[in-house]
Amino acid sequence: MLEQTIENELRAKGFSAICGVDEAGRGPLCGPVVAAAVILPPNAVIDGLNDSKKLSPKKRDLLFDEIQKQALAFCIAEASVEEIDRLNILEADLLAMRRAIAGLQIPADYALIDGNIARDFPIPARAVIHGDALSPSIAAASILAKVHRDRLCEELDRAYPQYGIAKHKGYGTKAHMDALRQYGASPIHRKLFVRFLNEETHGT
Repeated sequence: MLEQTIENELRAKGFSAICGVDEAGRGPLCGPVVAAAVILPPNAVIDGLNDSKKLSPKKRDLLFDEIQKQALAFCIAEASVEEIDRLNILEADLLAMRRAIAGLQIPADYALIDGNIARDFPIPARAVIHGDALSPSIAAASILAKVHRDRLCEELDRAYPQYGIAKHKGYGTKAHMDALRQYGASPIHRKLFVRFLNEETHGT
């Protein structure tokens, strides 16, 4: 079980509403990027809480509900395909994270951000590399973001069944690339991520 070691160190320094923040969907070719922020109570015990990538879809679904029951506050936010194309994926990712923090029912006074970048946040923030394997707050956020985005992909698959999004979740698998070459890009595809279609068409 993940211990709240980092969170407790911050509480000892006087912070009381520490949120973990993580994202899902940075690498796929389509759909929004999703971020979640979660504030857990100091005594939270959530069995099986871990990095979302290490859990089965069934376990993630169970934890998705349990995290929302136990969290003091949580928020799931997105940055759209249009924002990704306009800003670039990193800036859109940070935007979604800021939206998630802003949407918490209890204002956070410190943010633990998964990864190596924590800039332009409205509250003190710290980047934690592999944070989803070290901090239960970040792990909880990773699960909320991952499950939410996977469910979005199910919806996108129903709207655009020719791409097989339910299976590959938008990543650049061979099946997805083949479908893009056959059908072209759709409105849900990130223009920055599918430039190869134009390059192949023009032979560059």
